[in-house]
Amino acid sequence: MTAAGADPEAGPAREFVVEADGGSRGNPGPAGYGAVVLDAATGETLAEAAEYLGVVTNNVAEYRGLVAGLRAARELDPDATVRVRMDSKLVVEQMSGRWKIKHPDMKPLAAEAARVFPPGRVTYEWIPRAENKHADRLANEAMDAGARGERWSPSTSTADLDTGRSAGGRAATGGGARAGTGTGAETGAASAARTGAPGAARPPAEPTVPAEPTVPAEPTVPAEPTAPGATGSAADPTAAPGASASDSAGTRGAEADAGPPAARGDATGAPGPAGGRGAGAVEGPAAVGGARSASGGSAVRGGAGAAGPAGPEAGPRPDAASEAAAGSGAPGSVGSSTTSQAAASADVRAARTVASPGWGPPDMGAPATFVLLRHGETPLTPQKRFSGSGGSDPSLSAAGREQAEKVAASLARRGTVQAIVASPLARTRETAGIVAARLGLEVAVEDGLRETDFGAWEGLTFGEVRERYPDDLNAWLSSPDAEPTGGGESFAATGARVAATRDRLVAAYAGRTVLLVSHVTPIKTFVRLALGAPPESLFRMELSAASLSAVAYYADGGASVRLFNDTSHLR
Repeated sequence: MTAAGADPEAGPAREFVVEADGGSRGNPGPAGYGAVVLDAATGETLAEAAEYLGVVTNNVAEYRGLVAGLRAARELDPDATVRVRMDSKLVVEQMSGRWKIKHPDMKPLAAEAARVFPPGRVTYEWIPRAENKHADRLANEAMDAGARGERWSPSTSTADLDTGRSAGGRAATGGGARAGTGTGAETGAASAARTGAPGAARPPAEPTVPAEPTVPAEPTVPAEPTAPGATGSAADPTAAPGASASDSAGTRGAEADAGPPAARGDATGAPGPAGGRGAGAVEGPAAVGGARSASGGSAVRGGAGAAGPAGPEAGPRPDAASEAAAGSGAPGSVGSSTTSQAAASADVRAARTVASPGWGPPDMGAPATFVLLRHGETPLTPQKRFSGSGGSDPSLSAAGREQAEKVAASLARRGTVQAIVASPLARTRETAGIVAARLGLEVAVEDGLRETDFGAWEGLTFGEVRERYPDDLNAWLSSPDAEPTGGGESFAATGARVAATRDRLVAAYAGRTVLLVSHVTPIKTFVRLALGAPPESLFRMELSAASLSAVAYYADGGASVRLFNDTSHLR
């Protein structure tokens, strides 16, 4: 059978396999793509494509890799049929027509990819990351070259050799392979083709960053969190690696369902010892509007004690993060105009940090990135009442539903979330449902994400608990093993549950970005374990309703806290 449009006398059309990938170390952050064209019959490498893209998102990089791979295949034989293999479920499902393309940055790129070959000539197949190593390493080579201020060179590439494929059958594409931009313009993946010839310049919206990533006058960090790798102005992007994450069952989980009153204090929210806010054991208002304590590029690696690739969908995508929190890379605001210059400078430093190879192995691969969303407000939240898994199971209030809509809009603009998992409680399932409807995803329920059971304290304020059960409360504040009155769940038990849940989810979502919709105690526990911080650190964290945090988990066991308590999307 010949392909549509082929000369019947020319014999059967050739069949190619295109493997493509893209990544962004920061999401958005320093990004690149890789693509390889293989002979479907022999498996020989016929052409390779790779390019550093500057500061864009992981999804943009993936689509750019797809376009470059298709163009390289077309240069080899415009009448060929192509089987595309990618580990991006998002791209495969969208290009196959099974998922809608809602993100404004993805639509023109998908259209560009669809125009390379006539309809019906290209099929799409999802593959695990382990089977996409060639394109993955090309993308990483391109990002590494960009970090050095260089252009990716085919002459120095070892991606083909590293993946065990023979280089003997390579055919240069002669500089004809080009990656399409979102506007349909072409950037030279002649840097992508085996010849390595330079290509046309990209539009300024996606700058080509030489030695140091170029950031516009306004910071590239959007107003809303870029969960996996957002770079916040409050973080030090040059932070040293952190301690290894602790899996101890004795970890003190965290707080209850909202910013607590005060650690060992009353329900007014007065500061506790060392100025820390209280034990978030109760529902509280959305305080600290968006203070960021640990953000994207300045991620602190735990585990192996080494700062490795940072960024969503690492390995080309330090996948991390990616898909829940990164979008178009368009400039945003992290503060008033008087601080924008300082914020932009921080973003430059952060981008430089995540673009550097670090001390970890360069082929560690993409982390599993958890974007942690605390549910929206319930009627109990403004009253600062204990609301765990053993109480009335309240639904969202009108204010909580509005918060969930704002979160959904923010995450939709970034287009990086690949899956959604929620606690079984009503407020989290409702929040997750609102986000899922906007993103076109299903919601899986995970019991391990539920809030702590506060026993007889459910529905009471912190002050009421102290008045009625002073001894039990003091014991609970002093020891992670102490249970709330009436046989509730201790922080140690919550910590063990969350650690087990984390391990399950990391295995299930390796290399992907997943939104976890949960509560104060579990979310703070994820962060505490990632940092290897002591149990009392939980009393020094403020977690607002509908806030976003993010943690990435690497193959070596290390963890990177990339975002904490971001509420900028609610302003």
